[in-house]
Amino acid sequence: MIFKDYYKILGFDDNKANIDQIKIAYREQAKKYHPDVNGANRNTEERFKDINEAYRILSDTTARRKYDRAWNVNIGRRKNREKLGNRGEKSDSIKDGLFGMFFGYAPKKNKKQEEEVGAKKGEDVETEIEITLEEAFYGKTKKISLRTVSGTLKTITVKVPAGIRNKERIRLIGQGKKGAKDEKPGDLFIKVKVLENDKFTLNGYDLHTKALVTPWEAALGGKIKVQGIDEIEEIEIKNGTTSGKQIIIEDKGFKDGKGRRGNLICEIQIMIPEKISEEEAKTYRELQRISKFNPRELSKI
Repeated sequence: MIFKDYYKILGFDDNKANIDQIKIAYREQAKKYHPDVNGANRNTEERFKDINEAYRILSDTTARRKYDRAWNVNIGRRKNREKLGNRGEKSDSIKDGLFGMFFGYAPKKNKKQEEEVGAKKGEDVETEIEITLEEAFYGKTKKISLRTVSGTLKTITVKVPAGIRNKERIRLIGQGKKGAKDEKPGDLFIKVKVLENDKFTLNGYDLHTKALVTPWEAALGGKIKVQGIDEIEEIEIKNGTTSGKQIIIEDKGFKDGKGRRGNLICEIQIMIPEKISEEEAKTYRELQRISKFNPRELSKI
């Protein structure tokens, strides 16, 4: 399982950068790998996604603190060992060589060195959970059951953070397979699948929905109510509104993980009743007689 080094993605060698440095690095990298600059290139598109993902995590204090713990386990400790090794390996190798030259054997490794060599992490485990769009928006605590090597079921409580996106993963350290004796267990990676929603479509951090209006509301204008993901919103329909027109309500979309939200985009859809009364039919016939509007005339060249 590959651990993403968000600091390296933004151009840093370690995790000491402050928020201002992270913002500057993000703007530089985002500008360099933006799809509008590089065109249809899968590699740069994936890099651009990683850059945005890195900034989203590292610019959020809570998310960064959690990530730094995982970064220290996967990256930081290795870097520290490399630094110590670069300073000590040469002198140690000279000493070892002298022992071998004059006495015919190499000195034994100390207990700490043996532990470092023998310490192997257990196998990581990956699974998937399905959640609704509303659960992804609000966050949710879910329980999952995994079958262990011995065949027994292990129940794990998973806290799904609010604002999680489709295909993002949750990492539970130490919840993977157990290794041999004295080995640390692996990690559990939970891939989140956000189910399709019959009311909303998620595009980036924007939520798209349909605003259903009557023919007379579209012709005369007025205010209607639209169901948002967390509350009912009121939008104004201008007279002469046609199907397909979009009305944008700012900051009422999906959470972006940084305390902000995308937009709620309402697409107008004019609805015609399947059945009408005789009085309604009479009104429509009268409108047909007096109206000079012909939408087919608009399509003529």
